[in-house]
Amino acid sequence: MDWLNRFASVWLIDFEFSQPPGERPSVVCLVAREFHSKRLFRIGMKELRELDQPPFDVGREALLVAYFSSAEWNCFLALGWPLPECVLDLWCEFRCSLNGTRPAAGWGLLGCLAHFGLDSMLASEKTEMRELAISGGPYSSEEMVALLDYCQTDVDALDQLLPMMVPQMDIPRAIHRGRYMKAVAMMESAGVPIDVGTLAMFRRQWEPIKAKLIAAIDRDFGVYDGTTFKMDRFESYLIRHGIPWPETDSGRLALDDETFRQQAKSYPQVAPLRELRHALSEMKLEKLAVGIDGRNRTMLSPFQSRSGRNQPSNNKFIFGPSVWLRGLIRPDRGRAVAYVDWSQQELGIAAALSGDPALAQAYNSGDPYLEFAKMAGAVPAAATKKSHPAERSAYKVCMLATQYGMGEHGLAAKLNK
Repeated sequence: MDWLNRFASVWLIDFEFSQPPGERPSVVCLVAREFHSKRLFRIGMKELRELDQPPFDVGREALLVAYFSSAEWNCFLALGWPLPECVLDLWCEFRCSLNGTRPAAGWGLLGCLAHFGLDSMLASEKTEMRELAISGGPYSSEEMVALLDYCQTDVDALDQLLPMMVPQMDIPRAIHRGRYMKAVAMMESAGVPIDVGTLAMFRRQWEPIKAKLIAAIDRDFGVYDGTTFKMDRFESYLIRHGIPWPETDSGRLALDDETFRQQAKSYPQVAPLRELRHALSEMKLEKLAVGIDGRNRTMLSPFQSRSGRNQPSNNKFIFGPSVWLRGLIRPDRGRAVAYVDWSQQELGIAAALSGDPALAQAYNSGDPYLEFAKMAGAVPAAATKKSHPAERSAYKVCMLATQYGMGEHGLAAKLNK
């Protein structure tokens, strides 16, 4: 707790807001309490929109605490307020502390309170008030008071949780995660520019497009009857081509997307069928969240995966459905969009943190997977990505599997060995 005393003020905050799909939030109210002095702000919609900056300090001497705080920083951005310097997100820390498990009452604020043995508002009451906030108003004075009271219950919950959670935290990394939540809010607020005209055409013509996609891809497989995937036909295809396929516990062929994705790595000829199935199952174009300004915005769900990655909705986010739909991304006239990625980021971090000179050598070679194969004597020193693609691919799987702690059975399945 001494760590909290380093800050001149520690503000516990929560907003209520309305946010139609694809839009920026419309802020309904704000409650903020200073942890040490217990000073309290309760500010309704009308007063909030008259403020050009927060009613409390957001500089280096202040710490702002929230639960799943990207929502709060989206509200800051919608109001035109500067983002705070230092952020502590109790959701991130709850998620981090129990990663790989499932809390009995879930990951929400109510679940966090239950985990720490604290009382909370009934879920039914919370749902009712959340729906009132989402309606967007207009609100009577009584409704606004009720919303502020509801908002304050979340702030009161933060007030109880903070002293219980801080002693368990890795503070420097907690602050770093809070910083990332600000970055997430900026990404969500900006959104991705979409060619809305072409999207509208796709939505109108989606049924004929599906039929043509199936006709184009299925001519090489013969596993569809109309728009229905037939298990027996697929089984016959696998037998004809000598392709082994994982089964479920019940003995049926595993048809989930992850199985298809892994099998496509070993048997590239099934990749088009995987893309087709993915497109037909995941691509619900009416759910793609596009705002009135033509921007695709949805919750990026940071830290949702066990590896700590973002996990946005595949239906609502432009990067979720099949890759070819990314052609709908279109910048405004006079602007450009860059699609960038880190090169072997995980291996670079592992080399730096471990101090392993062999891993550093592999990373610095520019192609660590091929360099690993050379170190193992699997390919000659003059080998290239073009000359030994299969060996490079196998050693890439091996290198990443080793880094993430995969066992020999999992590696054998990945390599189909």
